[in-house]
Amino acid sequence: MDALILLGSFAVLCAIGVPVAYALGLAAIIGALYVDIPLEAVMLKISDGTDDFSLLAIPFFVLAGAIMAEGGMALRLINLAKVFVGFIRGGLALVNVLASTLFGCISGSSVADTASIGSVMIPQMVKAGYPRVFATNVTICGSVQALMIPPSHNAVIYSLAAGGTVSIAHLFLAGVFPGLLFGLCVIGLVLWMSNRRGFPKAEAVPFSQVGRIVADALWGLVTIFIIMGGILSGVFTATESAAVACVYAFLVTLFIYRDYRWRDLPHLVHRVVKTVAMVMMLIGFSVAFGYMMTIMQIPAKATQFFLGISQDKYVFLLMVNILLLLLGTFMDLAPMLLICTPIFLPVIKTLGIDPVHFGMVMILNLGIGLITPPVGPTLFVGCAIGKVTMEQVSKELWPFYGAMCLALLLVTYVPAISLWLPGLLLK
Repeated sequence: MDALILLGSFAVLCAIGVPVAYALGLAAIIGALYVDIPLEAVMLKISDGTDDFSLLAIPFFVLAGAIMAEGGMALRLINLAKVFVGFIRGGLALVNVLASTLFGCISGSSVADTASIGSVMIPQMVKAGYPRVFATNVTICGSVQALMIPPSHNAVIYSLAAGGTVSIAHLFLAGVFPGLLFGLCVIGLVLWMSNRRGFPKAEAVPFSQVGRIVADALWGLVTIFIIMGGILSGVFTATESAAVACVYAFLVTLFIYRDYRWRDLPHLVHRVVKTVAMVMMLIGFSVAFGYMMTIMQIPAKATQFFLGISQDKYVFLLMVNILLLLLGTFMDLAPMLLICTPIFLPVIKTLGIDPVHFGMVMILNLGIGLITPPVGPTLFVGCAIGKVTMEQVSKELWPFYGAMCLALLLVTYVPAISLWLPGLLLK
């Protein structure tokens, strides 16, 4: 009954329109009152949830990505992508996906990726003769890579939700190949659709301009080497790499690219602070909610439930994928990570599933939910930029779902895709 009170109150609060963060906090308080736990304990857990040094990586990564997005990095990466794939049939669509891959290494956010790449690429694709809905679908689907490829602040959130038992560095490296595999699946679909529908070819970039384009984009791409190189070499931690990347992004944008004006910086910082405040509030309340779940032995009960159905880890992974695909249509990625990870963690340990691999499965699965109606933040942003309705986009998303689910199945049932690189570089 106590578990029903906790989970039921959370579901009811979400159903009546209470924001997810507040619903988590209020549900934790309702649960504490029901089982007669002092509210001071809940308040202390909320405070403890945000009192973690590793969480500093989130605001730094968000700020670095925002600075690069506002400072013209997206356009430079698009020009770089045109050098490699712009001349192929359907080349602008391929440029869109490849630019999302490169920009994802800087932003770590699907929504930021869609907003930055989409605002440039969708008008270009429409002008070149691509259907507006197709251009929007390519943009939003390609942006899911940003959730996997480091630096992903969702990996930081998953590490926190796992109680800090999963290394952020391992998660960063584990996301490289799943992210690239996801991009390849989308590229394969785009190539097939482009040839079938006869989408246009773009002109090849003149050789005389290649050197300038590559040199111009490299300043931003150095951010990737700062983050991953610093972590792998042991020079600094993931949190410290985020701070260094933030300073570097600031210097490149304001002193080298010079596409961003000083007077606009306070507005950018204000938007980042609002975003980070929402994330930190969500984390604090989710820790209190997780504390109440532990008190009520919900993770242990969930373990018994899943093991009662099947003790085969492949069957369990299939059930998790189906469940998360459904839940992801109604809730955002971060709260789902924070709620579901403590529930599933005891089960995967019992079944012998590596938590790093499972983290990749969860992030990719819930990332697909970001572009799935009725509640899909990336879908909403893409529709707004593409000037199309959600209904129009949803009708033509099915082939893209097939490509994305193929990538999800491969990541789920071939653990080496996620675990090979961390095992090689972080022994």
